[in-house]
Amino acid sequence: MKNYKNVTIFDHPLIHHKVAILRDKDTSTKQFRELIEEITTLMTYESCKGVPTKTVTVTTPLEDCKQQMLVEGSVAIVPILRAGLGMVSGVHTLFPTAKVGHIGMYRNEETLEPVEYYCKLPQGIERMQVILLDPMLATGGSACDAIDLLKKRGCKSIKLMNIIAAPEGVEKVAETHPDVEVYISTLDRCLNENGYILPGLGDAGDRLFGTK
Repeated sequence: MKNYKNVTIFDHPLIHHKVAILRDKDTSTKQFRELIEEITTLMTYESCKGVPTKTVTVTTPLEDCKQQMLVEGSVAIVPILRAGLGMVSGVHTLFPTAKVGHIGMYRNEETLEPVEYYCKLPQGIERMQVILLDPMLATGGSACDAIDLLKKRGCKSIKLMNIIAAPEGVEKVAETHPDVEVYISTLDRCLNENGYILPGLGDAGDRLFGTK
């Protein structure tokens, strides 16, 4: 796979450890959900260094000082339903006041193309730093369509966060949307004939919510 300036692939022992447990077919739904949140929090810490801040005056027990604080209402979290919901709490851990929008898409099992069925976004999202969430980046179709939708709503600053990604999906997003920063916990080998990531971890939505 090419090296893309807008793509960051994490290489951190804590993430490697948690992904190893995440992949295990015997990992329980509860533990799977907790791991998704924990990995997302680790990724958020590194990927959101450039969020908007302002200078404020803080009074310590000894004196006044200048300090940087986040700009209130400057971050929006947008999970791609349904698996993206599992990552929301991980971002909220660090950005507890962030607004949350939702984009609903499913993959047509025959064409493997994404189909949009729902979209509800916070008012004023076009002025916010948008963090788009989806645990799996497979073909890249859903991610690209979600980014297109956000751009049509006026969003100019978008970060995409994925736990597991296939090279095919990374290339599609990076080349289609070079202005979007893409953050990936783990890059896997390839897609199989059914569009599933290998070695992957199965269906993230099913494993998050205990469905089949």
